[in-house]
Amino acid sequence: MRFVRARLDGRVAAFLLTGAGEADSAAEAVELAAPAGADPLLALLAEGGPAGLRAAAEQALREGTRTAAADLELLAPLHRPGKIVAIGLNYHDHTAETGLEPPKVPLTFAKYPTSVTGPDAPISVPAGLTEQVDWEAELAVVIGTACGPARRGTAADVFAYTVSNDVSARDVQFSDQQWTRGKSFDTFCPLGPALVTTDEIDDPYALRIRTEVNGETMQDASTGDMIFKIDELLGFVTAGTTLEPGDVILTGTPPGVGGFRTPPVYLRDGDTVTVHVEGIGTLSNPVVRTQP
Repeated sequence: MRFVRARLDGRVAAFLLTGAGEADSAAEAVELAAPAGADPLLALLAEGGPAGLRAAAEQALREGTRTAAADLELLAPLHRPGKIVAIGLNYHDHTAETGLEPPKVPLTFAKYPTSVTGPDAPISVPAGLTEQVDWEAELAVVIGTACGPARRGTAADVFAYTVSNDVSARDVQFSDQQWTRGKSFDTFCPLGPALVTTDEIDDPYALRIRTEVNGETMQDASTGDMIFKIDELLGFVTAGTTLEPGDVILTGTPPGVGGFRTPPVYLRDGDTVTVHVEGIGTLSNPVVRTQP
């Protein structure tokens, strides 16, 4: 199943896409009965977990009115997930391009929920705060079942995948000597276009993952290059932290980021950055420098 959060006729709602591959222009959408508010998919997950969301989808298929998916204005599938846990240095070749040793345990940091933005929405670069904004294409996983110290998380607790771009202000990241602030500016976590349930993806470690900037390929790799797989990441994170339905894990980026090129390449005002994960979808965002 493919779920989206979108605006239609001025309303924000949750929809199930039907007959939809990732590039199916003939896809239709059927609206789900969901609690009113900015985050209908998150509300359905919080209320009934994956089973509740699937039940809402099945009801919509029986009773709902279909509309052309092309008529939807897609938004980030989750507006304000409770937690966004990101993983650094989790691809062998990306770690090599940084000149660092591969981590012995997962390297984690947070991105604030207010950093989330959606497809085609601008990445706002705050002038005066950063001059070195970088891209990081990532496969994101969305938790469906609560897990934590009492019961460590595994890949079975993942409900869906989506595409993410871990936008990073490198100058802030490295001058702060911690990563959260420089990766959490508003709009620095594009997500979307859809939540794709895990049963739609045969092997999450055999997916092509790419980034283009203004049409030029910058990253082109496979998720099979991950150092720590999803089971290991969830087991590590939930040793001391409870993950709840709708929480998001960004699983790391492959090689080809801008900051470790020679010379470095950073996103500029007017650029368009597009990230793609095979079988999940494509997420494109313009870059806009904003004045204080």
